[in-house]
Amino acid sequence: MLPPDINCAKDTRDLLIDCCVANDICEKDAKKTIAAEHVINALEELGFDSYLSEVKEVFQEHKKLQKDRDKKSSRLENSGMSEEELLRQQELLFEQSRLKYQAQQQS
Repeated sequence: MLPPDINCAKDTRDLLIDCCVANDICEKDAKKTIAAEHVINALEELGFDSYLSEVKEVFQEHKKLQKDRDKKSSRLENSGMSEEELLRQQELLFEQSRLKYQAQQQS
């Protein structure tokens, strides 16, 4: 799997192969995409327990950010306005802001 111009020791190759455990776990779950849970399980299987708390913490932060992002997008979808109306409203706000800025510059 390594590019032909890369050489490494047998121990290194074996370690790389062992680190593909997440892919194996993913395949066992009949999934095509490696999820965070697969990586966490792989770290446990490989004995990298010292990394687990930090990985889980970062994963929880990511989930929270994703949830917040989803809320913002659903707010937009629930506005009841078409995309054209939203764009017109945005342009109007930009124009108002421009005029206000220009008035402040002239004062």
